[in-house]
Amino acid sequence: MKPKLTAKEEMLMDIFWEHGSLFIRDLISYIPDPKPHYNTVATLVKFLEEKGFVEREPMANSFRYKVKISERQYRGNTISDVVARYYDNSYLSLVSQFVEEDKMDLQQLKDLIAQIENGKK
Repeated sequence: MKPKLTAKEEMLMDIFWEHGSLFIRDLISYIPDPKPHYNTVATLVKFLEEKGFVEREPMANSFRYKVKISERQYRGNTISDVVARYYDNSYLSLVSQFVEEDKMDLQQLKDLIAQIENGKK
């Protein structure tokens, strides 16, 4: 099973995905106020490292953390998990629900089909 992110871990990953490799002190500077304590952020980053989302690079007497899983990979895995859990691994069922609930109109569906056809060529 693929590791899941908590809301706080995902917030940190969003910062990593936007800004690239960071030291913990730099990561904290991007967190909105009220800022958490350094040790709290360090613990969350340790969890991200254990889950395989970031890896540390030794730099002088500290560590810089860099992303191992792209945002696109993570979002894709999350969607795949939702489709597996709620739609019996059927992307057709997922799209059908959007159409049935008027969240996707006929033109959008045609555009999606065209995009799929062009991608296969």
